[in-house]
Amino acid sequence: MPDIERRFTRHNSRPEVQTRDGRPPMIVGYAAVFYDENDPGTEYPLYDDLVERIMPGAFDRAIREDDVRGLFNHDDSLVLGRCKSGTMRLSVDRRGLRYEIDPPDTQTGRDLITLLQRGDVDGSSFAFLPDDTTYRQQGDTYVVERNSVKLFDVGPVAYPAYASTEAGVRGVGNVESVRRELQDWKQKHRNEPLASILARARAVTTLLRESNSA
Repeated sequence: MPDIERRFTRHNSRPEVQTRDGRPPMIVGYAAVFYDENDPGTEYPLYDDLVERIMPGAFDRAIREDDVRGLFNHDDSLVLGRCKSGTMRLSVDRRGLRYEIDPPDTQTGRDLITLLQRGDVDGSSFAFLPDDTTYRQQGDTYVVERNSVKLFDVGPVAYPAYASTEAGVRGVGNVESVRRELQDWKQKHRNEPLASILARARAVTTLLRESNSA
């Protein structure tokens, strides 16, 4: 099974605790923001020559079909909610993938609410496997566009971006797998002209045989 990818964001998407009259508090945040050509911060820079974009619609199938968990720091021992049980709800808007979690009355849930309210935790993340991807080359840069993904978990994280990066630039996990994806695509792309030539040659050979046998 391919390695699960993780992407982190704090691009104007700090998770927060919302209080509701007569009901327990709710954790709300954006696990991912969609690519916006007018906002460079919505790209994930993976290498100097490679960027990744989460395209609008990337989570549509996942919201309908995947049983996604809400986790703190992607830790499956720190469960906050789950779509199947109704304790977490996912939706998309023009901005990105939004989550609402009803945190449990556990030590983890209570601690996280305090950390969010204090501002100690200020980012979100999502874990996925690529489902439908488009690869492009724009000048010296390769672009990976995620059109659809299989979604595993979303939720708040303590380290949403590397401290040395500019605001809006996310940290990423397992970027080597994306590089391997790109290399496979480039290899296939290089072989396409030859494959096309061979296909045409086979077609011509078949026509000649049919013509000679007529």
